[in-house]
Amino acid sequence: MAELVIALNPDENSRLPYLLRLPQPGGDLLFRTSGTWPRVKALYCHPVSLDEWPADAEIIERVELRSCQRRGAAIDVIVQRSRENRSQLVFTTARGRDAVFWQAPRTRKQARPNVRTPTARAQGIDGLQIVIDSHERYAYRFGAQQVSTVAQALPCGDYGLVVDGQLVAGVERKSLADLVSSLTNGKLRYQVADLAALPRAAVVVEDRYSQVFKLDWVRPAVVTDGLAELQVRWPNVPIVFCETRQLAEEWTYRFLAAAHAWAIAEQAALQRISSPTIEITNHSPAAAERGPSTAEVRAWARTAGLPVPDRGRLRPDIWQAWHDAHDLT
Repeated sequence: MAELVIALNPDENSRLPYLLRLPQPGGDLLFRTSGTWPRVKALYCHPVSLDEWPADAEIIERVELRSCQRRGAAIDVIVQRSRENRSQLVFTTARGRDAVFWQAPRTRKQARPNVRTPTARAQGIDGLQIVIDSHERYAYRFGAQQVSTVAQALPCGDYGLVVDGQLVAGVERKSLADLVSSLTNGKLRYQVADLAALPRAAVVVEDRYSQVFKLDWVRPAVVTDGLAELQVRWPNVPIVFCETRQLAEEWTYRFLAAAHAWAIAEQAALQRISSPTIEITNHSPAAAERGPSTAEVRAWARTAGLPVPDRGRLRPDIWQAWHDAHDLT
């Protein structure tokens, strides 16, 4: 059984406190490195001889490998666990010297795209407020944009725009891995269906479309066909591929700002916004009069014998069942 093994570096004077050992067909590779996994940044790895592997190595972590294959100037590493299971060792040059960096999909997407994003206010709006879903992990901070943010549970999307108490636009953020996972398990279909009920909505992906064709744990045709089907079924919810997380954040900001300008200026939009079927959760008395909270609908569904999760968003059919039971459309 092939394993990825992390041990403590016995050299106390080294600035790289760990040893990373990877099996390869021609013999194991050994690196000194600064961490046990590239979680928030790429880790520098210094290749060393196998002779440096101590006989009484103090093992920090030992993980079974699903795959460890050399592909050109990189080694793709997939370990046998549900999260933090994919990484890559890249052989490159830095300052004229050979170097090896250990990176994960998330750290790779945070790399600079070699472009400068604009600093001008989107649509000339000063102080745009963006609502961030309270369940969103690793949310955009919009630190480079002139916006304010508020965390609140959203009925759909990870980022939203509220005008006069109504959710008028939403953006669902996806990494490539999350996009593929939610597409293959059917979750993305419900998410896009929810977004399609908003006046303006989109899905933004933190990667290139070309990366879909490099997937090795699912057939690329399955993903591309699924994405095409979603676009045909819900053409009002574009799926936009941005090169990096930084560019996806910038695109989200510009999109929501444009939606704000549209919602304020267009009379037709205002009429559509007034629809009572799309509302954000609000704990004020006025909000309670407009419609039920997610918790109330969840409690009703359980008494009605409908299966619902303990937390998170409810499926569209659950909301529809509540409206039907209360003679609401």
